[in-house]
Amino acid sequence: MEQVVQDLEPWEVPPGKEYWQALLNEGEYGEGATVSTEREDSNLGSEHDASVPKQTTEPARLEPDSQPTGQELVCWDTFARYQAEDKPIELQAVGFNRGGLLVEWDSVTGFVPASQLCGRVPYDDQLRRESLAGRVGSTLTLKVIELDPYQSRLILSERAARRVEERNPALLDELDAGIVCRGRVTNLCTFGAFVDLGGAEGLIHISELSWGRVSHPTDVLHGGQEIDVYVLNVDRDLGRVGLSLKRLKPDPWNTVESRYQIGQVVEGVVTNVVKFGAFVRIEEGVEGLIHASEFVVGTGTYHQSTRAGDVIQVRITSIEGVRHRIGLSLHQAQ
Repeated sequence: MEQVVQDLEPWEVPPGKEYWQALLNEGEYGEGATVSTEREDSNLGSEHDASVPKQTTEPARLEPDSQPTGQELVCWDTFARYQAEDKPIELQAVGFNRGGLLVEWDSVTGFVPASQLCGRVPYDDQLRRESLAGRVGSTLTLKVIELDPYQSRLILSERAARRVEERNPALLDELDAGIVCRGRVTNLCTFGAFVDLGGAEGLIHISELSWGRVSHPTDVLHGGQEIDVYVLNVDRDLGRVGLSLKRLKPDPWNTVESRYQIGQVVEGVVTNVVKFGAFVRIEEGVEGLIHASEFVVGTGTYHQSTRAGDVIQVRITSIEGVRHRIGLSLHQAQ
């Protein structure tokens, strides 16, 4: 199985553990989320929120390796069947914590992350608690997105259930690789962006957002944004659509050797400083490397004198368009 996954392109690999973990971690934003300007301040929950006692305070720790018995096993089997059949289930909200809502069925408690609730959930602590508390007692239509009875872990999504209800099988028949269509960004997580195409949902893997370096999808898109996307592939059996944003534009590396020459001095922006040098963006999608030996002599170490975001003049020392490499020099430019 691992070999099969390795042979797939990044956008073809189905969302796995890292996606559902992103739902509970700081790097995931839905179209209704209020995004903090500081990413480290946007933690909306923790992995231990998955199954906790009913409460309105902070989440409790999960007891590892719990062994379900009796009626619990019947409940877990039911949840597993709903997940396998991709069917929504209706559950009542019985409690909340800062990360989201708690739901319950018989002896099993589940968790709905705030990012997976329909509608806007405020980021302000007081307003957030009031909003979540107001939903306690209501019945939610949910979809099981992660399930592990031996870790007492049950994660559900209201937004995913709505997408199931709104799914349009006929649209998948109309989609084909190579076409361009319009959609709305519904979810941003660490590995990409989900886009509603009007009855079918597609995924833009982070590697397909831009020809340039993208540290997080929120650097490129925001929830609710209307965008044109290029269809990479369509899996009608699984209902999955691979999308690309960057392929709406030509690959800049294809013509880089005709647009730049060795010895030319250009202006660029430092994007990353590493132990062997610094990467510099000279245009969108095209980065070159200043090797440590090509920095100005006599100004101390380049780690001290160069920072990400610096605008500098560099001289091109080598160009390899096929390999997506450009060698740069700082001291030769000066």
